[in-house]
Amino acid sequence: MAKHRGKKYLEVAKLVETGKLYDIREALELVQKTKTAKFVETVEVALRLGVDPRHADQQIRGTVVLPHGTGKSVKILAITSGENIEKALAAGADYAGAEEYINQIQQGWLDFDLVIATPDMMPKIGRLGKILGTKGLMPNPKSGTVTPDIAAAVSEFKKGKLAFRVDKLGSIHAPIGKVDFDLDKIEENFKAFMDQIIRLKPASSKGQYLRTVAVSLTMGPGVKMDPAIVGKIVG
Repeated sequence: MAKHRGKKYLEVAKLVETGKLYDIREALELVQKTKTAKFVETVEVALRLGVDPRHADQQIRGTVVLPHGTGKSVKILAITSGENIEKALAAGADYAGAEEYINQIQQGWLDFDLVIATPDMMPKIGRLGKILGTKGLMPNPKSGTVTPDIAAAVSEFKKGKLAFRVDKLGSIHAPIGKVDFDLDKIEENFKAFMDQIIRLKPASSKGQYLRTVAVSLTMGPGVKMDPAIVGKIVG
């Protein structure tokens, strides 16, 4: 069934030249012109990488500190115990505790964007695998969400640290700011994100690593960048 597009969307979609691969600055500038929603839309990056996530060494995941943050307030659940509960809350966690929150999640509660845990909690969190795993919320050391220094982790993610991971199709989607950010700030965030993606290229990845690079607003059309240009300018 064809997806219905509104009149405003169709109007701004005309700004994007079909089949054209834009350079970084040009694409981001164009994306800011495709605003149609009444709310402040998020600038999102969509990548398709030349990796096969079925192989463990090609499961790209990691974190990056965006120099200007995402513009979004991230709701954090810290699963920990003892004095770490107070430390996590003082660092900005929205919720902190152990069994009470694990039980709530098992009952369907998911009012958070990110879960950070101390290593000693992982055996207990393991039983939440089916729930958190399907939502991409399972804590993992590679994404910086399993750490003994939970206060520092909470603080970093509140300031704009971004966790990302490749899906089973070899794609990564991530927010890099808001449409009302200054263009220079969006560009700096984009380059910081892409720099990290390029650094994580697995040695076993053959052929073209950056297959497609596109940016869009929450409700807007995608603008494709030239992967060759992105790979040269960033990295």
